[in-house]
Amino acid sequence: MRDEHPVWQDQHGVWHVFRHKDVQRVITEYEEFSADQTRVVPDQQRISRGDLTLMDPPLHRTMRALVSSVFTRRAIDALAPRITEISETLLDEAAGKAEFDLVRDFAYPLPVTVIAELLGVPASDQPLFRKWAETIRFADGADPNNPELIAAVEGAVKATTEYLGEHCRSRRTRPQDDLISRLVAAEVDGERMDDEEVSTFAGLLLMTGHVTTVVLLANALLCFDETPGAYADVRDDRSLVTGAVEEVLRLRTPFMHTKRVAVKETEVAGVLIPPDQMIEAWLLSANHDERQFPDAEHFDHRREHNAHLGLGHGVHFCLGAPLARLEGAIALNALMDRYLHIEVLQKEFEPYGWGLSGAQQLMVRPQRA
Repeated sequence: MRDEHPVWQDQHGVWHVFRHKDVQRVITEYEEFSADQTRVVPDQQRISRGDLTLMDPPLHRTMRALVSSVFTRRAIDALAPRITEISETLLDEAAGKAEFDLVRDFAYPLPVTVIAELLGVPASDQPLFRKWAETIRFADGADPNNPELIAAVEGAVKATTEYLGEHCRSRRTRPQDDLISRLVAAEVDGERMDDEEVSTFAGLLLMTGHVTTVVLLANALLCFDETPGAYADVRDDRSLVTGAVEEVLRLRTPFMHTKRVAVKETEVAGVLIPPDQMIEAWLLSANHDERQFPDAEHFDHRREHNAHLGLGHGVHFCLGAPLARLEGAIALNALMDRYLHIEVLQKEFEPYGWGLSGAQQLMVRPQRA
C-alpha cells in the first residue's frame, strides 16, 4: 500500500494513510486534520468529554496543561522503585514454573497494578478494567458509524467513568496521596477540571496506559525470539535496553493506527480528501516505511536515529510515554537479570485486539541465569 496506494479509501468511506511523512503530517497538523471525531460521528459527544485524544487546541492545550501539572516526569520517575518491586514479585511467583504465560503472569498485572496504585483505585478491581477494555476490542476495523459499536464503546466508557467518578467525589472531600486527588485539585490559569473530565482522563490512563505496556513487553520477547543474538547482546550490555525498547515500539507498534478528520479539502500524497471525512493514520505502516528506516523489517536494537511514530507525534504525543518506557526498561532488565534466554513457545497467537499489535497470550520457557 505504501508503494501503490499510499492513500486509500475503504468500503466505509474511511481514508487510510500509510507513508511515514504523510502519517506524521496527518497526526501533527491539527489545523487540517482534527482529532475531534464528533465532527463526523456526533453520537461520540456522549463519550468524548474530557478525552484528550479527541480534542484540538486551544482546548487540548488547556486540558493537557492541567493534567501535565500533576502527571509530571518527576512523579513518574518516582515510581521506579515500586515498578521494580512489582516486577520482582511477579517473577518470584512465576519462578516455580518451567513455562508460563508472559502476558497473564507478568506483562498484564505489572502496568495495571502500577496505574491502579498511581490513581488510587484498588488493584483488586483489575478484572473490571480488563472487562471494560475487552468490550471495546471488537471495534477493530468496524464501521465507525455502526450504532452497535457506538453503544458498546459508550457502555464501557460510561462504566469506567462512573466507577472513577465515585473516586473523584470521594477525593474532593477526603484527599489522599494519589493522582486522582491531585487532578481534582489541579489549577492552571484559573482553570480546573470537573469530575467528569477527571474521570475521563483517569479512565483513558487506566485503559490505554496499561495495554501499551502489556503489548510492549510481549512484543519485546517476540522481537528477541525472532532475532538470534539480540537478547544476549542486550543482556550483556544494559545500556542497549533503552534503544531496544524504542525499536520494539517501531517494529511492533502498540497502537497500529489513530483517527483524524479532514477539516477542509486536503491533498495527501496526490489524493484529494474532501472535508469532514474520517482518516485512519497507520502508525504501524509508517514505522515500517523503507523511505524512513533502512532495513525496516529487521529488528535492530542498535538502530540510530529512530524517529518512529509508535507513541504519536506533535501535540498528541502520548502523555503516558515516559511511564510506558520506564516500565518497559525496568521489566526487561528484571527479565534479563533472571534469565539467560527466554524461548517463545508460540509461533502463532491471538491478536490483542482494540487496534493493538500484540498477543493476548504468550507462552514462554525461560532459562535461569
